Amino acid sequence: MNWGKGIILGMALFMLFIIGMCVHMFRMPADEYDHHYYEKGLNFDQDYNKERQVVTDKAGPQIRINGDSVRIDFRKGAKGNVRFIRPSSEALDKVFPLNTADGKTAAFAVAALVKGRWRLVLEWKSDQKNYLYEQEVDIR
Repeated sequence: MNWGKGIILGMALFMLFIIGMCVHMFRMPADEYDHHYYEKGLNFDQDYNKERQVVTDKAGPQIRINGDSVRIDFRKGAKGNVRFIRPSSEALDKVFPLNTADGKTAAFAVAALVKGRWRLVLEWKSDQKNYLYEQEVDIR
């Protein structure tokens, strides 16, 4: 094979690669990105302050996964919400209300959730302070 055929073969392989990547890109689901990025950008400072408040007050919750339930232990009573966010599909996201006025522990049944990796987002209020905590969890 001479160098001319090698160049043509190389260009043809490169074009096939580009076409393959275009086909792959158009087959991706539309919810691979966050649709609320603009609102999150506007609220970034507020969320950052809530996350820093968790560190400052050493109020990070302890999260335990036992089979088909998730237990979250707080240092003080908490009221807010818990979001289970599935990175691969926005349709699978779940939101649960959170209220531990009786104690410091909240439990959630997760048997209905699809098994795999989830992003757990806790947003709560305790002692007139707002908190935000995120953690990756594996539901099995």
